[in-house]
Amino acid sequence: MKIMLLVTLLFGLVFVTALSAAEKTLTPQQQRMSLCNQQATAQTLSGDARKRYMSDCLKNTKTEPGQKSLSPQQQKMRECNAQATQQSLKGEDRSKFMSGCLKKTG
Repeated sequence: MKIMLLVTLLFGLVFVTALSAAEKTLTPQQQRMSLCNQQATAQTLSGDARKRYMSDCLKNTKTEPGQKSLSPQQQKMRECNAQATQQSLKGEDRSKFMSGCLKKTG
């Protein structure tokens, strides 16, 4: 009788543990991995093409898969360049502006 009760409790414990493990939410990285994997499958990629796609997809967490994310320096360069273009700066004036703009922090 005691053995039957012990086996039943043990089985219940295993069942509850397995159930709770299945209900855990995915981390953002796991969600990204799942999304990239689904997209690679939808594009029927395989071999090296799939590896390259997955690598690019997982590295570019701030953009959509397939788009290149910019480093903070590249973003700053893009902003300074847009400002210089907006001010219609050319030649030496543009060079001085870009130099000063890129040296600014924040």
